[in-house]
Amino acid sequence: MAARNNAITPSQEDAHPQELVLKRVFDAPRELVWKVWTDPAHLAQWWGPKGFTNPRCEWNAKPGGSIHIDMRAPDGVVYPMSGEVKEVVPPERLVFISRALDEHGKSMFDILNTVTLTDQRGKTALTLEARVLTATARAPQYLKGMEMGWTMSLDRLANHLSEQQNPNTPAGKMRA
Repeated sequence: MAARNNAITPSQEDAHPQELVLKRVFDAPRELVWKVWTDPAHLAQWWGPKGFTNPRCEWNAKPGGSIHIDMRAPDGVVYPMSGEVKEVVPPERLVFISRALDEHGKSMFDILNTVTLTDQRGKTALTLEARVLTATARAPQYLKGMEMGWTMSLDRLANHLSEQQNPNTPAGKMRA
C-alpha cells in the first residue's frame, strides 16, 4: 500500500485548483516505478480514475515526445488527451504537458506535470506536481476533479506495481 500526503492549492478566483502536489511512497524499486511511468503498455494499465480504461495509449518518453491517451469511462464516454514530454531524467524526473481535448480536438486546459522519483531503501517516494498553465471557460468542471483523478490514478499505479512484483497474478505476467 502506498502512503499518502496530498496538498492542493485552489486559485482565489476559481473553485478549481491551479496547482496540485501529491506525494506517495510505493513499495517498489525506483527502476520499476520509472518503467511503468514511461512504457505505454504499462501506463495503459493504471492511467486514469478507477474503472477507466485506455484503448489508446501512446507515450513517447523522450524530450519532445508526443502523448495521446484516450480514457474510456465506465459509461463508455471517451476523454481524449494529448501532450508533450518536456524533460526526461531516468529514473528520477519526468516533466510533461497534458492537454484535455474537447469534442473538436482543441485543448480545454494545459497542465505542466512534474514527476520526481526518489529511492528510499528499495521503496520509491513519488512527488507529482501539476500546475495549470492555460484553461478555457469549460475547464473548471473538469479541473475540480483533478485531485481525485490523480489520487485514483496513483492508487491504480500502486496496484499495478504490486501485480508486477508478483509473477503469480495474470497482470504480473506482463513484467517484461
